[in-house]
Parts: sequence; C-alpha cells; structure tokens
Amino acid sequence: MEKIAVTGIGVVSPSGIGKRQFWANIKSGRSFIKQITRFDASKYPSHIAGQIDDLEKYSHISERLLKKIDPFSHMALVASELALQDAGIEIKNEDPNLVGIFLGNAIGGWLYAETELRDLYLEGREGVSPYMASAWFPAAPQGQVSIYYGIKGFSKTVVSDRASSLMALGYARKVLYKNKLNMILAGGMEAPVTPYALLCCNTYGALSTHNEDPQVAYRPFDQGRSGFVIGEGSGIVVLENIQRAKDRGANILGFISGYGTSCDGADRINPASDGKELARAINMALNDAKARPEDIGYISLDGLAVDLWDNSEIKALEIVFGNSLKDIPVSCPKSMFGNLLGASGALDMIIALLSMEHSLVAPTLNLDTPVLKGINYVAKQAREYKVNKSLIISRGRGGINSALVIEKP
Repeated sequence: MEKIAVTGIGVVSPSGIGKRQFWANIKSGRSFIKQITRFDASKYPSHIAGQIDDLEKYSHISERLLKKIDPFSHMALVASELALQDAGIEIKNEDPNLVGIFLGNAIGGWLYAETELRDLYLEGREGVSPYMASAWFPAAPQGQVSIYYGIKGFSKTVVSDRASSLMALGYARKVLYKNKLNMILAGGMEAPVTPYALLCCNTYGALSTHNEDPQVAYRPFDQGRSGFVIGEGSGIVVLENIQRAKDRGANILGFISGYGTSCDGADRINPASDGKELARAINMALNDAKARPEDIGYISLDGLAVDLWDNSEIKALEIVFGNSLKDIPVSCPKSMFGNLLGASGALDMIIALLSMEHSLVAPTLNLDTPVLKGINYVAKQAREYKVNKSLIISRGRGGINSALVIEKP
C-alpha cells in the first residue's frame, strides 16, 4: 500500500491549542497536569487531569451551536479548523462528496449526557434538551464536523478504547489508497473531565491517585509508577494522496506508510503479559511500510504506567527489535498532559511528526528510575535526533493493539 501525505495539523490539548503553542510546550518538557477545578472532584480516588481552560479564545463556533453539542464535539470542530488552516485548504472549493471524516474516541460526550439526565430526574422529560439524542454518542463529532463544512463523503467513527484514533488514522489511509476520496480529516477527540466520566475512569482501576503532587503523578516505565492520568483534547490531521498534495503545492508534513492491528484475546480488560500479539501488530505495520526494524528512528510508547501494560509493551519491542532496541530513542510525551484515551494515538502521531520536523525527540516526564534497563528512554528533557521513520503504539482494553509507521517527507 502506498504512502499517504499529512498536510495539516490541528491540535487542542492541555499543552496548547494550535501546533506552534503545543510544540513549544512539548519540547520544553512542561507538565500540564493539575487538580481538577471545574467541579468538586475531591471525593474521587483520582482527581487530577490534563485540562483545557481557554478553548473559547480559539473557537469559531457560535453560542447557538455550543448549546447543542458536547465539549468533545467542540474540540473536534476547533481542531478540524486548525488542521484545514494549516493545510491551506478552503473546504468550500472541495467536492463535498470526495471529502471524508475518520475520527476515534473511547467514551463519547458525557458532560452533555449527565447534565440532561440530571434534568430528567429533577424536571421530568420536559426538562431534557432535544439535542441530548445527538450530542453524547461517539459519532457526534463526526456528524458535527460534516454538518459544519458540508462534508458528504464516506466517513467513519472508530470506538476501540484508547486505540480508537490510531485505528481511525490507519483506516483513513486505507480508504485514500483506494482512491475513494480526495482528502480526509482524521484523528480523535476525548472529553473525560466530567463527574460521571471521571467516575467511570476511576473504576478502571488504573488511574494514579498521587493527587497531592499532580505534575509528577504520571510516571510511565518508572519504578514509582502508580497508573495513568486522564486528559482531554483533540488531534486532527488532513490526509491526502501524495500526487494531489504535490499538485496543489501543499507543505507535506509527513507520510503515513504502515499500519497494523491485532488483539490478544486474553482478558476482557488486561493485555497478555507476553507482548506477542502487540509484536505481531508492529511487524504488520513495518511490513506494510516496507521498513526493517533498524529503519525506525523513534518509538512513541503507549505508556499506561501500569506494570502489566508497560512491561508487556517493552517485551513486544524486544521481540521485534532485539538488540537494536537499546539504540532507538523511545518516549511517552503524554506524561506531560495526560492520557487522552481514544484521542491519545492521534496526539502521539502529531508529536512524532513535529519531532521529525525539528529533529528533537520529546521527553517522558517523571522517569527517574526506569523499571527495565537497557532501553534508550528520552527522559525529563527533549533530545536531538535526526529521525526519518517513527513507530507509534496505541493499545486498548481487552488486548487491542495498534501500530502506525510514519515517515519524514
């Protein structure tokens, strides 16, 4: 399968809105995890998160529309507009039948849902907004983006726990390769910093309860790890085939060249401890990209900061890369702003693209004492590397594995 070009980046995250601000904070290694402030979360086991407080400053969405949608759709609309601007695309000049939207998330829009359910119990059915039916469900952002821009081409929403957005990107590449569409907006969004969504995430059993010092709570691959920290946001990119991108003089930011996915089939929540199926997904992505393990110059880790997940991830890398693993820089930049669940893979890919562009690998924060030795962790601060090919790993509950290979233009 041929490579697909990435020509625009739109990012809405706790570390910044827009790729310039986002990258400036990422490369500086700043933590944006803090106490949850928008509601009283003090009684939750974990009450820290990566939060976005200034979305309104960047928003082009009318107040009328905002009353009808959940924040996760709002984030997707802002990220889509930023991606189109970055790509230099006027959507009104496109054939709407040949533009698609491929987005992923894990839990849907719960702030809108829980607010309306509360009103149902307080006021009866008359108190529930009619927009409830279309605001909360996982495909709502895809629908809102399509309505906003008049997009009518083949589109899809992927719900596959934390692997959702990386799967959406892999799926989008496959569709573009078949020449079904001219361009696709692809990525993910998640808004879990709400009372009910936070409760659901806490019952997962994998959130860090290191609430007293939020900035050091998320510690993937460190001996002091105690689970992950949630975050909210959206990462969306513009994808086109290479010839179209060149014909319109686009600034090509990178290529998606390989994708692989597998499932452990071991447990309804936990992955298999041996990492074999994750290794198979990585090998599928490498073969798809016509790349050898030694061609990979950077690995973006899933990094859940839970023993079983982190250890099995490293086992998979050892299976694929063998002794060469010690020379490849690896990192988990989401330790700076939180795990965006279904949107995490899209943000990881965007960071990897920016890392290749600037020859600077973003760090893993709070990695003081690695559990597993002999790994080339980029810890605490960014490090200079010239990288031509990167591997992004994203995993989900039930042993879902996804791997994406991207290349520098």
